[in-house]
Amino acid sequence: MDTSDHLEHLEHLDKHLAEELAQVARETVRDELHKQTRKQRRSAVLYAASGAAALYAGGAVTVAVGLALAIGLPDWAAALTTGAVLGVASYLLRGAVHRKRNRSSHSDRVIGGTAPAAPPSGLGVPYPPIPAEPPGAPRRRA
Repeated sequence: MDTSDHLEHLEHLDKHLAEELAQVARETVRDELHKQTRKQRRSAVLYAASGAAALYAGGAVTVAVGLALAIGLPDWAAALTTGAVLGVASYLLRGAVHRKRNRSSHSDRVIGGTAPAAPPSGLGVPYPPIPAEPPGAPRRRA
C-alpha cells in the first residue's frame, strides 16, 4: 500500500466518522426535543382542559343567576338582566386591561437611553430601546 492509497483510505475513514458523528448528534437533538415537546404538550392539554372547565363553570353560574332572578321576574327579564350584567362585567374588565396597558406603555418608554431588562413576554431576551418619538424624514448632508 503506497502513501496515496493510505491517505485516500484515511480520508474515507474521516468522512465516514464525520457522517456517523453528525447522525448521532441529530438523533440526540431529536430525542431531547421530543422529550421537551412532550412535556409542553401535556401542559398545553392541561391548560386547555382547565379553560374548558372554567367556561362550563361560568355558564353554570350564569344559568343559576338567571334562574334565581326568574323567581321574582318574568323569564325574559331575568335573561335580559343576566346578559346585561355579564356585558357590563365584560366592558369593565376590558377597560381594566386597557388602563393597565396604557400605564405600562408610558412607564416602558425609554428616557435616557436604557431599555428594560426583559420584554413583557417573559422570554428574558432584551430588546432595543424605544425612542420617545418616531423618527423623522432622513436628513440630507450638505
